[in-house]
Amino acid sequence: MNETPVATTPDEARDALLELRRSIDNIDAALIYLLAERFRHTQAVGRLKARHHMPPADPAREAEQVARLRALAKSANLDPDFAEKFLAFIIREVIRHHEAIARRADEQPQP
Repeated sequence: MNETPVATTPDEARDALLELRRSIDNIDAALIYLLAERFRHTQAVGRLKARHHMPPADPAREAEQVARLRALAKSANLDPDFAEKFLAFIIREVIRHHEAIARRADEQPQP
């Protein structure tokens, strides 16, 4: 939905507002589930990196992702700066998780 619904009465405006908010709530729920799925995969990446003594961060990959998501944002009519900031937050969190996984792996006794 790209336009504000036409409402000619206060009751219609309240109904339209409730409908828009229901859609926003559904989108928020989908985002949470998508983020949870993404983080399940990045946790697996972190375990793989720790097992093979790879660094938690990958600046080249991060730069590729920023460029890719900025282009996607532009094609979706989303502010590319916002998309980059959002991705930067996610990347920081992923790296923090990878560092924690690596620390735990280092602390475990070797057979």
